Amino acid sequence: MVPIDSTIENTMFSLYVLEELLKPEGFVIGSSWDYDSGYFDYLLDNKQAYYYLRIPFYAVAGSLDYPGVTVRVDKPFLLAHEYQKGIDEKAETGALSGAVDQFQTPTNPDAEMPHEYIEMGKDLTKRVEGLLIPS
Repeated sequence: MVPIDSTIENTMFSLYVLEELLKPEGFVIGSSWDYDSGYFDYLLDNKQAYYYLRIPFYAVAGSLDYPGVTVRVDKPFLLAHEYQKGIDEKAETGALSGAVDQFQTPTNPDAEMPHEYIEMGKDLTKRVEGLLIPS
């Protein structure tokens, strides 16, 4: 994980407004959200590993499943996940486990972040700052 200093840290927005601004840029709300926090993820690359710029957010008024929720943006960071190739030999079988756990366990959930992706992440963060906090 590589934290990125940004002017968007600790700013507050309607989640709806964030979605309207970030989704057209290629961000998605990551699957690991709950009722009080989540992430906007931007996939930088997926050749050797999955490289993401991740922007965390936390509900400050309401919960994420409530229309009109206000969120506070936290410090963006870069994340790399290396996944094993082929079939996951340790995967559990069964109707419920197959429906819930469809993905392989990362071989390295906090892989090394190459310099080129750090620069891409910083550039993308600057672009997000311009969208969210126009000068």
